[in-house]
Amino acid sequence: MTRSGADGDTLTGVDALSQLVATMRTGEPASYLITHRAPWRRSYSPVQGSGIHVILQGSAVLLPSGAEPVALGVGDVVFTPRGAGHALADSATTPLSGADTASDTAADTAADGDGLTTVLLCGAYGLDRSRAHPMLLELPEYVHLPARLGHHPSLRAAIDLLGREVQDQRPGTDAAIPALLDMLLLFVLRAWTEDQDCDEGTGWAAALRDRPVSTALSAIHRNPGRPWTVESLGAEAGLSRAAFARRFATLVGQPPLAYLTWWRLTTAARLLRETDSSLHSVAQRVGYASEFAFANAFKREFGTAPGAYRRRG
Repeated sequence: MTRSGADGDTLTGVDALSQLVATMRTGEPASYLITHRAPWRRSYSPVQGSGIHVILQGSAVLLPSGAEPVALGVGDVVFTPRGAGHALADSATTPLSGADTASDTAADTAADGDGLTTVLLCGAYGLDRSRAHPMLLELPEYVHLPARLGHHPSLRAAIDLLGREVQDQRPGTDAAIPALLDMLLLFVLRAWTEDQDCDEGTGWAAALRDRPVSTALSAIHRNPGRPWTVESLGAEAGLSRAAFARRFATLVGQPPLAYLTWWRLTTAARLLRETDSSLHSVAQRVGYASEFAFANAFKREFGTAPGAYRRRG
């Protein structure tokens, strides 16, 4: 799987990245607009999820917990993959005043002063922290994607579409916004991946841009129920068994079959949560020949039987 074009880089494994996004989050994402007039400062407490801020108008300063301030301009994106606490303000020297925690409602606005206006587009995603994907754990606490002319046009288009839907709600907006938020998350992760220097690196940014490993990841994600072996995955990747196993483990951080098992059981957990498929059907979809074998593997991984996991919600 290879994508190339206007974004400037070639990124393989887009199918793998799409599946990764679908697995990382839970529930419906939310979005809202916040308007501030300087001087202003808004705090965001740590949350069990991910968040995105986009500067639609004006400027701001990101005040990360325990890190240096970051100046933000129009079009800049800030992504907090694990919901780290932070603040945004018109200036790093503007103090907090009273209870100042962000709302998660689309109608939230705050006129704090009579100075220059800043408009923020914000998105929030729930995460299944018990099954956080390794890529999510690899990301820095704060991802800053500066707006640059001609850079990541797909991301800019997603921001524009989402901003219009949030600002001017019309028939179909309730369906459009969650889909656009998923698209925005996908493009943020893609942009971060493309911006990494992977020539000598390891990790998920390098894995997704490595054609053989990314091809194998896409095959696993696309069809976890297939009876994969290291040899058959290597054949998908166009490498010998030994060469593929070394390359995959080096970039991904675990052997191919260990990741396959993790992905199968993570997929099974999502199916148990989100569908009413029978345990037999779930077992078959993720590559287990019998419900008994699936139940044993699931219990080893989650500490509970599949049926109890589903009932627990």
